[in-house]
Amino acid sequence: MNRGKYSGLFVAGIIALSGCTGKSSLQGTWQYSGGIYNGKKEGGTEGYNLQRTYKEKSFEAFMLEEGTEAQKFQAGNYELKGDSCFETETYSAQATKLSGVTLRYAYKIKNDTLILNGKLPTGMVVEEYWKKLK
Repeated sequence: MNRGKYSGLFVAGIIALSGCTGKSSLQGTWQYSGGIYNGKKEGGTEGYNLQRTYKEKSFEAFMLEEGTEAQKFQAGNYELKGDSCFETETYSAQATKLSGVTLRYAYKIKNDTLILNGKLPTGMVVEEYWKKLK
């Protein structure tokens, strides 16, 4: 997957969000480890990492590449209700029509992996996998 796709992954949704495990928070740092987009499997990123840090009600997303400073590319608010995660982007490093739009994802935490499922306003069906770092 090339770097140009990273904004589509998150603008598209996330990532990255199939049944609730009783977790009432996504708090912590999660690293992207691949996904399925419109039925096509994509591996993790090569040469850089994508990370999302969730706080109590907000999140920030960064691209990390060795030898450079972390680049913040997305931020917003989220709310968990049952097995759904509602995300509203409040910041994007790239122009997007999704800022201020609330997207709904089904989410599940399985072992150390957050699984996000949803359908984006563009019609793209996403399933993303995020490994818990801390």
